[in-house]
Amino acid sequence: MSSFNVKITPSGHFRKAEKWFNKAKQAKFLQHLEAYGEAGVQALASATPVRSGTTASSWSYKITSAKGSASIVWTNSNVNEGVPIAIIIQFGHGTGTGGYVPPVDYINPAMKPIFKEIEDNIREEVANL
Repeated sequence: MSSFNVKITPSGHFRKAEKWFNKAKQAKFLQHLEAYGEAGVQALASATPVRSGTTASSWSYKITSAKGSASIVWTNSNVNEGVPIAIIIQFGHGTGTGGYVPPVDYINPAMKPIFKEIEDNIREEVANL
């Protein structure tokens, strides 16, 4: 049985990659989150079907951050007898009299342009590092 040894010797350096990663760590990707949060609230409020206006005016957002990441969470505080009204509008619901109220997909179309803008802006910022 024969054997052989393989020796790998690296050469060169990773200065350009290290420089890029250091720039990326210092980038201000998150500096616009407040504006995106507010834009999402406005989009959701405008798109929410209006009966009394309470659900449309009950949107808010919260920004959370952890090691190396951040999130925007949009919420709606209009709850009636434990039922989140924004959710039952979005997904439909049964009525107390045996009827059914069909869903109205208003959240996804309202947020799609906001998500696209966030994606485009991050892509541009990363490309310009």
